Amino acid sequence: MSTQKVCIGIDIGGTNIEVGYVNSSGEVIFKRHYPTKSFQHPDQFIRKLQEDVTLDRDLHKLAILGVGIGAPSGNYFTGSIEHAPNMPWNGIIPLARLVQDATGLPSLLTNDANAATVGEMQFGSAKGLRNFILITLGTGVGSGFVSNGELIYGHDGFAGELGHVIVRENGRVCGCGRLGCLETYCSATGVVLTAKEKLSQSLKSELHQIPIHELNSAHISKAAGNGDVLALEVIDETARILAIALANAVAITSPDHIFIYGGLSHAGEILLQPLRKYFDSFLLKNYRNKVKILPSGLPDEAAICGAAALAWNKI
Repeated sequence: MSTQKVCIGIDIGGTNIEVGYVNSSGEVIFKRHYPTKSFQHPDQFIRKLQEDVTLDRDLHKLAILGVGIGAPSGNYFTGSIEHAPNMPWNGIIPLARLVQDATGLPSLLTNDANAATVGEMQFGSAKGLRNFILITLGTGVGSGFVSNGELIYGHDGFAGELGHVIVRENGRVCGCGRLGCLETYCSATGVVLTAKEKLSQSLKSELHQIPIHELNSAHISKAAGNGDVLALEVIDETARILAIALANAVAITSPDHIFIYGGLSHAGEILLQPLRKYFDSFLLKNYRNKVKILPSGLPDEAAICGAAALAWNKI
């Protein structure tokens, strides 16, 4: 077996961590999966990563050239995770340096949604586009903004945090410590909260058949697809709140495309149809009929590919 040149892409989420080996064409040739909460301290993850990279390099005959990391509240400029709201790791964690010291490989880090945005731009539906937004709907709500062909980082590395714009004054408590952030309503977690609120007020839904502690966004999407009225109300309310935030974002960067990525996007047109309807109604006239909302063109490995692309670009 000949040696394959790859970069490692690490996608760190509030629920799962995925580590993939990505070739120069954006193909994930092998990946590993870990529950995030299995590492209560980043040093535990670093030790496991070091062991597995050594094993994988030899087992799969890999020439590993570098590491790219996408993480919540990841700062591209400092290479650190800084006060991530949905993680068991607290404070400022210089993860890129820790990974580089442990593996001996050049390592870069950015926000997890920015990593997915890079993946969309290099390997997905945003190829050739110079102005677009990617929204990730997972444990939280992430976003990446590309303007004039460049990912927007801002002066401190934290530009484009649409998940933490406030959509309801004195609303739900967010992991960031504030009230009413977008992600408390439009993440997979937020959608479940909305469903639980409605279920407490109604006995007419197939969702009552699911133990309340097991309820997840996939159950809600499936029920909506079956025509369940309560589930459809949950999706409609979610779409309306997200549409307000997206219409406001368009007024800032004027993109021609918005891509929806992440677990909740698997609802497909059940979510996208009401989202487009509300979005069009909220848009300033200057922007109407100029912005397409589409599902991401990448599989679930988009964030891994995007993280690895950081390393490929550096090389």
